[in-house]
Amino acid sequence: MYVYNVTVGIDRENEAEWVAWMKSEHMPRVLATGMFSSARLFKILHESEDGTLSYSVQYVAESLDRVSEYLERFAPALIEEHRQRFANHVAFRTVLEEV
Repeated sequence: MYVYNVTVGIDRENEAEWVAWMKSEHMPRVLATGMFSSARLFKILHESEDGTLSYSVQYVAESLDRVSEYLERFAPALIEEHRQRFANHVAFRTVLEEV
């Protein structure tokens, strides 16, 4: 099993809007690509120095090929949509392998 993890830092004033948008629009669009079997959203519980809040969005894939295909075919447009909607955020992406 593989997890495509996106860690996002979002401003407090945008938190409620961002969480609602992620759950109702963005995450369903990512799942609609057919590359992932499930998705989860976690709030990271720590104090940041700059006052932002952090979230981890995890998409589960059966194979590394599916993650690679997603990153090549679908991710650029979805990442750009996220960036356009929430310009003041920071995100980094990692791919995890279950051991």
